[in-house]
Amino acid sequence: MQKQLFGTDGIRGTANTYPITPEVALRLGRAIVRVIMAKPNSPHKVIIGKDTRLSGYMLETALTAGLVSEGARVLLTGPLPTPAIAYLTTSMQCDAGIMLTASHNPFEDNGIKIFGSDGYKLSDAQEAEIEAILHQEGLAEPHAPTELGKAFRIDSAKGRYIEFVKNAAGVVSLNGLKVVLDCAHGAAYEVGPTIFAELGATVIAINTSPNGRNINTDCGALYPEKTAVIVKQEKADIGICFDGDADRVIFVDENGTIVSGDKILAMSAIALKKQERLVKDTLVVTVMSNLGLTESLKEYGIAVETTPVGDRHVVERMRQGGYSIGGENSGHIIFAKNATTGDGIMSALQILSMLKNEAKPLSELAECMQTYPQELHAISVKEKPPIDSIPELQLAMQQAETTLGDKGRILVRYSGTENKIRVLVEASDATLARSQSDLLCAAIHSTITT
Repeated sequence: MQKQLFGTDGIRGTANTYPITPEVALRLGRAIVRVIMAKPNSPHKVIIGKDTRLSGYMLETALTAGLVSEGARVLLTGPLPTPAIAYLTTSMQCDAGIMLTASHNPFEDNGIKIFGSDGYKLSDAQEAEIEAILHQEGLAEPHAPTELGKAFRIDSAKGRYIEFVKNAAGVVSLNGLKVVLDCAHGAAYEVGPTIFAELGATVIAINTSPNGRNINTDCGALYPEKTAVIVKQEKADIGICFDGDADRVIFVDENGTIVSGDKILAMSAIALKKQERLVKDTLVVTVMSNLGLTESLKEYGIAVETTPVGDRHVVERMRQGGYSIGGENSGHIIFAKNATTGDGIMSALQILSMLKNEAKPLSELAECMQTYPQELHAISVKEKPPIDSIPELQLAMQQAETTLGDKGRILVRYSGTENKIRVLVEASDATLARSQSDLLCAAIHSTITT
């Protein structure tokens, strides 16, 4: 029996190892046509973007072969952020969009994210249908030579996205702001510096020389402390750190202090409420968000709804409730009016606009939220047995919950994209949080990591 392909954010794994192989990519291309583009209109179109990983060329070529073999027209953009592909899928009236990226993972990994014609990530049901067709023996009879598709390079893709982001963010001028921009040697390495410079900011761009192997290496959203040093050296107003595909962003204030995604979400929700643009006075976040976020927003009359981990779940809840903003503490921020997925560049422009409008530094704006002490660990595991099937861990979790009572919470879950188990402990007291975190991690190390 084949291992399930789709995880919490598309298909992901080590490049040239199942399922991130050219053989799977070719069959996936064919299956996508059969499911997503099973409409009467013709010819069908699909757009493919990628980040800067070496394996992107391999996957792009194989996917293209599968798609054109089923009669699709394929539009190739080259390196662009994930949200750019989501936008271009709709603006160029494509039947589907595909982004080749493993987000914040090292270059050895890669992944495949698929968007429908509406620019939103596929539903679980659509992914299951694609996977079922992909695994069919023979897949289907091949098309006749006269029915083959064709692939095109789209040189205007970068310019289209640049103008869209500038207009959607509604930022008139960034004159007077000095910005350190860490592009993680990833998908934003060209469009990122261009957008901020064109809007008038003084841009100090770093990590903009991808070589196929250095994406996310000691830089970007996973290492904002590197940007923090430069912010202080250059006396910049803000540091902005993207991940490999630029769908998430981490900020550094003018003092070199890293600002959590939760604080950015709180600031954004408050700003939208002041502008009477916060739909139903509600912010959508995941269960990983800090308890302090909910408590801090109460005084502003803002409710907080929570979802399972993953920006896709946030977007689904936002669409169901018609909400205007949501996101994750990890840096995914979704402004529903302008985007169908997290967009690090657009989020950064919104924050810079806030700095200009409020005439306040980021450090002062971030004071709107008080953070509960938190312990967060990601532990590598060999296997992922059900958590409720591990007696030692269950006992530790029960003990931690009893000890914390109403003074905190725990969350233990497997990563949907890596062989890791994540442990989150929050408490009103840092020492209490640390002690209960140590208890849970010890139970994990004595069972599923050995």
